[in-house]
Amino acid sequence: MKKIEAIIKRSSYTTIASKLNEMGYIIIDKRNLEDSQILDTKKGSKVGGSFSVQTIPLSKIELVVTEKDARKVIDLISKKSGFTSSKIGKIFVSEMEEVVEIDTLESTQDLELDEIAIPPKPKVKRSRLVPLQKYTLLRLQTVYDENHETLASDHRIKSFSDFVNHCIMGYLPSFEKQLKHPTVVYGNNFREF
Repeated sequence: MKKIEAIIKRSSYTTIASKLNEMGYIIIDKRNLEDSQILDTKKGSKVGGSFSVQTIPLSKIELVVTEKDARKVIDLISKKSGFTSSKIGKIFVSEMEEVVEIDTLESTQDLELDEIAIPPKPKVKRSRLVPLQKYTLLRLQTVYDENHETLASDHRIKSFSDFVNHCIMGYLPSFEKQLKHPTVVYGNNFREF
């Protein structure tokens, strides 16, 4: 993990804090800097040619971020700091070696352990069902939805998958019989006679 300390314009603090909150980080410390050496010059009227010099009100913020988000946070602070290219604030980045709990004095060395490595999900294979098979399953789903109480009470079918299995197993023996005895004619195939 990284600790980031940044010198920014006080007027940009609210914007930076809200953007960091959106990223899931909070600023753990904000201090207003009083003796700023960064000056802002404002020109007066052309006739008098006067200049006024004012110090820019600055703040120092501190936060701790994960290694992977450090560059994003640094870029955000840089863009929203309120400084133009001629007046540059500072961003200090340091490595966090250890965190000690105040009450138990337990220390954590590897601070990135909080991020649990989630194994990648297996790629889902595309459905190989042809449109007719999808249509058949949709028809079965419709029949099941309309008659699920009757199917549960009369046929002991308690789920859609049980209903699909019942339909398949109900017709499978007759198809096996047809395959064993190919000469048997099922249905009227002689409509023209």
